[in-house]
Amino acid sequence: QVQLLESGGGLVQAGDSLRLSCTASGRTFSMDDMGWFRQAPGREREFVAGISTVGGNTYYANSVKSRFTISRDNTKNTVALQMNSLKPEDTAVYYCAARNLGPGSLPQNVDYWGKGTLVTVSS
Repeated sequence: QVQLLESGGGLVQAGDSLRLSCTASGRTFSMDDMGWFRQAPGREREFVAGISTVGGNTYYANSVKSRFTISRDNTKNTVALQMNSLKPEDTAVYYCAARNLGPGSLPQNVDYWGKGTLVTVSS
């Protein structure tokens, strides 16, 4: 059974940093793009960041570019999201995603999802 398990969410203040991690089990995703989406209350799930396989090419939503950094470790089957200079509008449930994503990905195209981790940024 394939599972993506997120960790690292929590309550922080505006301007703080937070690091999310996602560990995959049940299969390797070394040949697939992995990434992060988020969903704020009352809003649709949206793409945040993605990273390709070999070479580690990264791509971001404009709203998080220069503040968030995605990375992966294929030896550990993990992907991480370093979030700096957090803003209240970053408050959302963050979901790890794998396979069939790319720049500007739509959620309906993604094959695998984690259950999400809540990030709350207070002003």
